[in-house]
Amino acid sequence: MENFTFNSPTLQLEALNISKAFFYPVFIFLLFSYLFIIIANVGIAAVILLDKSLHQPMYLLFCNLPLNDLLGNSILLPRLLLDMLRPRSELFISYYECVVQAFTTHVFGTTSNTVLMIMAFDRYIAVCEPLRYHAIMTGARLHSCLALAWSVAVLLIALLFIFHMNSPLCGNIIQHVYCSNRGILNLACGPTPLNNIYGLSMSWSLNTSIFLIISFSYIRILHACVKQGAADSGMRSKTFQTCAPHLVVYVLYQIASVVIIVSYRFPSLSQNIKKFLSILFIIIPPLINPLIYGLVSKEIRAGIIKHLTFLHPSKR
Repeated sequence: MENFTFNSPTLQLEALNISKAFFYPVFIFLLFSYLFIIIANVGIAAVILLDKSLHQPMYLLFCNLPLNDLLGNSILLPRLLLDMLRPRSELFISYYECVVQAFTTHVFGTTSNTVLMIMAFDRYIAVCEPLRYHAIMTGARLHSCLALAWSVAVLLIALLFIFHMNSPLCGNIIQHVYCSNRGILNLACGPTPLNNIYGLSMSWSLNTSIFLIISFSYIRILHACVKQGAADSGMRSKTFQTCAPHLVVYVLYQIASVVIIVSYRFPSLSQNIKKFLSILFIIIPPLINPLIYGLVSKEIRAGIIKHLTFLHPSKR
């Protein structure tokens, strides 16, 4: 088998095996999904940044989700759409482009969880320590939390890729429609135990820690609602409006992750279905997030209406 060094000029991706009858529906679905992701997430982020009434920790934290969604999808979907229009024999990608795509995709998934963890902590302080909320969630602490969410994701994933940067490759076909750490490791000439141990340990530790922190936050929030809700039904309603979107988004990400993990535990499942499920994992949360926050959050909905009215003064 031919030996490729880490600076090998080209690798090759596999194509989605789609019949002619379904090619255009799938292509149009992916194209319009990407356009919607851009328009909706840029719109939500712009409303939060432009509307000073939304310059609160909860909304500024949420603003990082659409920015992260744009990053993850922009590194993947344009390339995937172009590859669908190319002959299968021409789906080449440079090693470094492959690493960048894989790195960004992994950072996208990790940052989604770390930002949601910080958002859960913010909701815990807001509900359980309302009188101390502004003293605790100061501007400096908010920026520190955001820097922590992004830096933890970037550093953990960077270390994951550093472990195999010098590993010689004995193949050049990535058995997927986009690059991933596992896809690149599968081309290694020999075993990669260090990367495997670190990857599993990092994933388990990070996901378990995030789950425990979010669970602790919402158990305390639920306890506070039960304790005070009887005396203040308005507080219970407000808590639901601010916490429900965050919890739904977190559950959505976990369901998408579980579907991908479970699909790879069934060898009988076709590779094409596995590829399509992994694409849905990338695009479904960014498609739904703006709808969840835009429809459930009264403040964001009011901000969208206000800015749309400003753009069309004749409707005022």
